[in-house]
Amino acid sequence: MKKENTSSQSQSQPWLDGKLFWHITPAWLIISLLMGVSLLLHLVNIGAIGDGNLYYTAAVKSMLQSWDNFFFAAAEPGGSVTVDKPPLGLWIEALSAYIFGVNGFAVSLPNILAGVFSIPVLFHLVKKYFGSLAGITSGAVYVITPIVLAADRNNTIDGMLVFTLLLAAWAFIQATDTGKLRYLLIGSVLVGLGFNIKMLQSYLVLPAFLLLFLLAAKIGWGKRILYISTALLVILVVSLSWALVVDLTPVEARPYVGSSENNTVMELILGHNGLSRLFGKNRSGYPPQNVDGSRKPPANFSQNAMPPQNPPAPNGGPAANKPAASRRTSTSADRWKSFQ
Repeated sequence: MKKENTSSQSQSQPWLDGKLFWHITPAWLIISLLMGVSLLLHLVNIGAIGDGNLYYTAAVKSMLQSWDNFFFAAAEPGGSVTVDKPPLGLWIEALSAYIFGVNGFAVSLPNILAGVFSIPVLFHLVKKYFGSLAGITSGAVYVITPIVLAADRNNTIDGMLVFTLLLAAWAFIQATDTGKLRYLLIGSVLVGLGFNIKMLQSYLVLPAFLLLFLLAAKIGWGKRILYISTALLVILVVSLSWALVVDLTPVEARPYVGSSENNTVMELILGHNGLSRLFGKNRSGYPPQNVDGSRKPPANFSQNAMPPQNPPAPNGGPAANKPAASRRTSTSADRWKSFQ
């Protein structure tokens, strides 16, 4: 079936698939051109982005201050609180900033490159079943899609997530076509890495990946179920590797988990980056209700996803240890200004 599909597509577009030299075809030359155009569009007037998203740029700079800040993705140099995302994308941005300095271009460069290299991956995925012309068309549409450029010319790590999931799609398709476990495991690791870029957003494509393998893999049903069970275990282990290390670290030895209600990454996954994305912050039971049943935040509830502030003094005076509380409630813009 696969050979028949490839053959029919080659006959319909022979000029795109004929080899020019080595393994280079006209189709791949066009894709290379599209990658160049994409890079140009990403870099035109790049200075207009300024320092990028200050929340993440400030975090990248603080992560370069110490290994603890780097590992926990601390949002400020004192290491009192983390950002509200897992660290993998920010680790890559920090590496870029270490080489090129902390600026909007450096922290956005990994996203830009991820967007550019997504084009050949997308081309390959589409070409396999629909031919080179369809693959080139998909790549061209990707290049000129405004939201792709807007998301990639930024340091909000969406481009890296898309690139990772495109690679995962390739691996799951290979696993389905060949019935080999190793491709399924590669795809599972990539989905888990995607989770450590933007948490549950990485799982949006997972049902389609697993259903594809379950319904179309060229192996028996017993092996399909066994392989999928193994893949789910790998996804879980890779996804939660960093979260479990953080949650098992004594709270006095690490930053507060930003945007969490109880200082754990697991709650951050299910709460701020999970159910709250669907139902909003004021969904029933989140934040915890007060004793009188109202949903008004308690007196020591901190806004802007920062750790709870110290409670008021018994005599109604100012909160104890006020400097620590004020430091923890500073905004990302304030932190960034303090760095400059």
